[in-house]
Formats: sequence, structure tokens, C-alpha cells
Amino acid sequence: MIDFLTELYPWTKSLHIISVVAWMSGIFYLPRLFVYHTENASLEGEIHDLFQIMEVKLFRMIMNPAMISVWVFGLMLAFTPGIVDWSSTWPWVKALMVCLMTWYHHWLGRRRKELLLGTCNISGRQFRMMNEVPTVLLVVIVVMVVVRPF
Repeated sequence: MIDFLTELYPWTKSLHIISVVAWMSGIFYLPRLFVYHTENASLEGEIHDLFQIMEVKLFRMIMNPAMISVWVFGLMLAFTPGIVDWSSTWPWVKALMVCLMTWYHHWLGRRRKELLLGTCNISGRQFRMMNEVPTVLLVVIVVMVVVRPF
């Protein structure tokens, strides 16, 4: 198994990066849709229905598969011999940030369901502020992987 992961390393790394890009695109875009949805759509009508279609397709067809593939390929990388020094601090910080990004993903999923039901109490301004969370997490993740400061 270990030799198999070593041989697949370039492919695994490539697929992991592609998955991260797809996931982050959705993570950045969905809250923007929520901003426009909360500020421009009533609980019924064509605009509300259009937002619902865009939000559900983005979340289910792009974000969920991308998040799953990020985890699968990320774990494959983590278990590839010689890639991660688990005695360092950086992989643990990165893992925590990825867990927080996953929490944020599920938080967005809950807000999507609330918007569908008309029970979402979050304003467009609050969605704008929450849209900064993944940026901070992404910066920390990239610094941990590239710079490995500790």
C-alpha cells in the first residue's frame, strides 16, 4: 500500500489541488449568492426559485463532491511516506484549518436549507462578513503547507 501511494504521489497531489480549487470556488461563491438572495428575493417567486436552483446545484453538484475529494486525496497525501513530518506543528495546524473549513461548508449547507424554508435570520451584511472566514483559513492552510513555519 505504501509503495502504491508513493507511485501515485504526483497524481494524488494534482487531484488534491484541483479538488481544493473547485471546493474553494464554491466556498467563496455560495455566500455571495446568499447575500443577493437575502437582499433581493422574497420567499416566493421566480427570483427566489432561481436562487434556490443555483444554490442547491452549487452545493450538491460541485461543493460536496469537491470537499469529499479534497479529504480523500488529502488523506492519501498524508499517508504517503516522507511527505508529512508528523512531529512538526504545521500539519496539525493545517488539519485544524481544514476541519474548520469543513465546518464552514456544513454551516453554509444549513443556511441553504434555512433560506429554502424561509427561516434564515442572517442578513446580507452578516453573510458578507462570514464570507471572510474561508479566506483566513485558506491563507493559514497555504502558509502551513508551503512555508512550514513550525
